[in-house]
Amino acid sequence: MEILLSRFRNLTALLVIILAQLVLLAYQVKSRKDVPLIRVWAVTAVTPVAQVLETVRSATVGFFRNYFFLRDTQEENRRLREELGQLKLQNQFLRTELETADRVRALTAFREQTPSKTIAARVIMSGTGASSNAVFIDRGSTSGVMAGMAVITPDGIVGMVLNAYPTASQVLLVTDPGFAAGVITQKGRVHGTLKGGPGRATCLVDHVQNEEKVEPGEMLYTSGDDRVFPKGLPAGQVRAVREGRRLKEITVTPTGLQSGLEEVLVVVEGVHQELPDPSTQPAREFSVMKPPPAPETAAPPPTAGGDGTQTPPVTPPNPAAAKYNTEADRLREKYQKIGEAQKHVYGEGAPGSKPPDFNLKVPAAAPASAAGAGTVSPAPAGAKPPAPVPSPAARPNPTAAPQTEGVKPPAPQPRGAALP
Repeated sequence: MEILLSRFRNLTALLVIILAQLVLLAYQVKSRKDVPLIRVWAVTAVTPVAQVLETVRSATVGFFRNYFFLRDTQEENRRLREELGQLKLQNQFLRTELETADRVRALTAFREQTPSKTIAARVIMSGTGASSNAVFIDRGSTSGVMAGMAVITPDGIVGMVLNAYPTASQVLLVTDPGFAAGVITQKGRVHGTLKGGPGRATCLVDHVQNEEKVEPGEMLYTSGDDRVFPKGLPAGQVRAVREGRRLKEITVTPTGLQSGLEEVLVVVEGVHQELPDPSTQPAREFSVMKPPPAPETAAPPPTAGGDGTQTPPVTPPNPAAAKYNTEADRLREKYQKIGEAQKHVYGEGAPGSKPPDFNLKVPAAAPASAAGAGTVSPAPAGAKPPAPVPSPAARPNPTAAPQTEGVKPPAPQPRGAALP
């Protein structure tokens, strides 16, 4: 290197001088935008390198940032999925409880309106055969159930007790070919015999002449001729009517089996009822859900009476008393209290947490320590009654001047008289 510089010393010095002149010239000369030319050259040379470095840096930072973000998001999604599964189970459980409460409420209302003496029972098992048309209920001979008793629901007849065991009973459904019950049409009062049909959800009506008038959609009720079902219970709805050689072929849909079987009533003592009038028959509906309360209106201003006195306004109903007006609200409050007693917060279930045990009973609320205004608690046994409080007229007035003995008090002035 030294040999090369010594040989081209003059040329090297010349190049250095020229380069220095160019640098000084670029520093002194400015561009059109009043920027030194050397700065323009430097920025032009450094910009591509800076862009490459910034691209690499942003890509690296973005990769690690997205990695950690996705990992946290995946963990949160897993936790939310577990919580969603728990909430779905709780929702399904509450829906089942609400439906059960609705059925029980409907069964209770129907039982109160039915004059017949009945026993409530729950279906615990279906028949073992694939084509079996029988179920088992949790009431037997120890509860007063005997073979031959009718089994009904608010929607219609279900069947007849076939065998009564000590703690359970076997019920033959209306769809069994061996079942028979006397029925009567609602409009024409045509008598017939309801029997099990070929399908699991259909029945047939026999012994109806072709001359009799039976229309599709007409309701059938029990006639009481079989001495099993009392008269006036819904039996089914006519689906199709076709004339045969001598008798009509009537297909019926049993109304008592349309909503499923879970709770039923066993008729112990049947009482006949009149058939409802088709023109004025209201729809038979039993539901646990009550209509919402009427909206509260503002209290009217007090009105003045004839003697100048004001009549107090009517106090609006207390909204707290109508807070739990429906069975669903009371059921929700019950399960909320059970969850609070077990320190469970709904909607904040952590991974691995268990839902509360809803089979526990709600803890009884503590009695109020103080009674309302105007009520007096009873005194304990042996306690002396309090001394009577003298009336304001009998109490001495310390500010009044004492009267002299023998001096009569002044006579009262009449209202409106002038004072002296």
